[in-house]
Amino acid sequence: MTETTQLTAIDHHFAAFINRLDSTPSDELWLAAALTSAAAGRGHICLDLTKAAESAVIPFKAAQNPLRTPTAQHWQETLFSCNTVGRPGDYTPLVLDEAARLYLNRSWQYERSVADTILSRLGTLPVNHELLRAGLDRNFPSQTRNADWQRIAATAAVSRRFTVITGGPGTGKTTTVARILALLIEQAGERALTIALAAPTGKAAMRLRQSILQAIKQMELPDIIRSHMPDTVQTIHRLLGVIPNAASFRHNRDNPLLCDILVVDEVSMVDLPLMVRLLDALKDDARLILLGDQDQLASVEAGAVLADICNHGAQIPFSPEFRCLLEECCGALPAEKISTGEVQCQSSMSDSIIHLRTSYRFGADSGIGSLSRLINNGDSSAALELLQSNTHADLIWRPLPAGSDFDAAFAEAVRDAYGAYAQAATPGIALDELERFRVLSPHRNGIHGVENLNRLTAMALGLGRAEVQAWCHLLPIMVTGNNYELGLFNGDTAVLMDNTSDGRLTAFFPNPEGGLRSLSPLRLPPYETAFALTVHKSQGSEFEQVLLILPERISEVISRELLYTAVTRARSRVEIWGTEEVFCRAVEQRTVRNSGLRDRLWGKSGSGFDAQRLSGSGQSTQN
Repeated sequence: MTETTQLTAIDHHFAAFINRLDSTPSDELWLAAALTSAAAGRGHICLDLTKAAESAVIPFKAAQNPLRTPTAQHWQETLFSCNTVGRPGDYTPLVLDEAARLYLNRSWQYERSVADTILSRLGTLPVNHELLRAGLDRNFPSQTRNADWQRIAATAAVSRRFTVITGGPGTGKTTTVARILALLIEQAGERALTIALAAPTGKAAMRLRQSILQAIKQMELPDIIRSHMPDTVQTIHRLLGVIPNAASFRHNRDNPLLCDILVVDEVSMVDLPLMVRLLDALKDDARLILLGDQDQLASVEAGAVLADICNHGAQIPFSPEFRCLLEECCGALPAEKISTGEVQCQSSMSDSIIHLRTSYRFGADSGIGSLSRLINNGDSSAALELLQSNTHADLIWRPLPAGSDFDAAFAEAVRDAYGAYAQAATPGIALDELERFRVLSPHRNGIHGVENLNRLTAMALGLGRAEVQAWCHLLPIMVTGNNYELGLFNGDTAVLMDNTSDGRLTAFFPNPEGGLRSLSPLRLPPYETAFALTVHKSQGSEFEQVLLILPERISEVISRELLYTAVTRARSRVEIWGTEEVFCRAVEQRTVRNSGLRDRLWGKSGSGFDAQRLSGSGQSTQN
């Protein structure tokens, strides 16, 4: 929570409802309920009473004076006397735990379910060590004397039922998982494994499929293993089976997924409720491998599940048993992994979290790689100095043009960057060109928000007043809803072009299996113009070049994670327009989502929790 919290009408109604239910209504209960509702609306799993104590609260009605929350001790004592507030496990609307975290009952149940399910999957599995070592030598040949973290990740995934492989862009997460699948198929022998691949959005699913197929193509595999490698990827929603007009899925604990191995990519985008349903649908003996970048933006909805699972990057030594296996299969471990710390809790969690460190996309001389690391470390002055130094061709800084000058400067920039796209003669060429450049912004509204940037781009390219939901030739669009009958999902991108066969305007989508799909715009689910995207919407995508437009003033949505995500969407060049103050404040401002999941998984002590990495504060809003 921030020092001052603005309540909404929903927060007021919920607080009034809780106060009516309770036999001893009070101002303390009203404030607690209102702020818990406000926290949920900002992506938090719970309200931290310690942080929220003695802070200002602005009521929904502007005429009312700001309210003040009580001290943490008095607040907790009052709440424990309310019959609408219970201890963990009680069937009450609100749940208050021993760490002064106040939950909606449903949120507490979700968090407990995810933690309990993950902890129940931390055990090891029988492995043919001789076969594993031979497979590792074949798929991960040692080229240096340094530790091969991809090989370490493969050893963990083959020997454990639950594994998380995290790392920045270009660290080889999908390449590694393709080789892991080959090892697992080899370990299974004559038993045929059912393997499922999934990602949160259609765009991420298509990228995962392309990466897996490319990795398989480059691997030297026996025909029998190659024939069992997966070649389809689904969105998580499609995998679980959406039931129209229902919040539940076809696959659940009573009707589990029929897969032996499930791989999920871009897990940073998965919110807590969806993770609950995903874990609930897995068979008890199924193997789960999660891929993602823990430093990226958290999900739009509640929670920062991947970051919590990964202990927010704090390193805990491997257990002695797992270290012995790694030394047997991978050689000596690097000294930095065997670090000292406080008493270890849940050491099996550390055995399941593997962080890939080497970027094969951004080398030591890469400006994008260097900038992303400085942003991640919260070093605002060094990051700004690097941007403004003109020492790297892949980094460009431009002070944000003021007033009317912005429109002219932006129009000139996009006319040049989208020039090849505007000349595209076929939808295939247009879609290819669209992947070479994209404008990103933290916000949807305002002068520097994506709605205005899309309007300015369309006008600069001579597409008239093409705005969101408008129809015109050469307009790129992104689907914002799911249509399972058409196989279209949130994040799918298309281009509107005249069909050469009948001259009618048609939406052309890239087909995951190759080629293009064509649909009438009349049949599409909701969509919006996609010359410019919010940084949240760009997750799961990569572009050759990115233009990031920062606003004139800092806001709660602009954070270190947002900058890191935006910068790492670019493969070869990133250009940033902004003010020095907003850029530096963004690097220093970290998004913190209140949750008890990390404590449940790692224990309250011995986590090595790095308070320095979480310096600064911020809030999440939906984009």
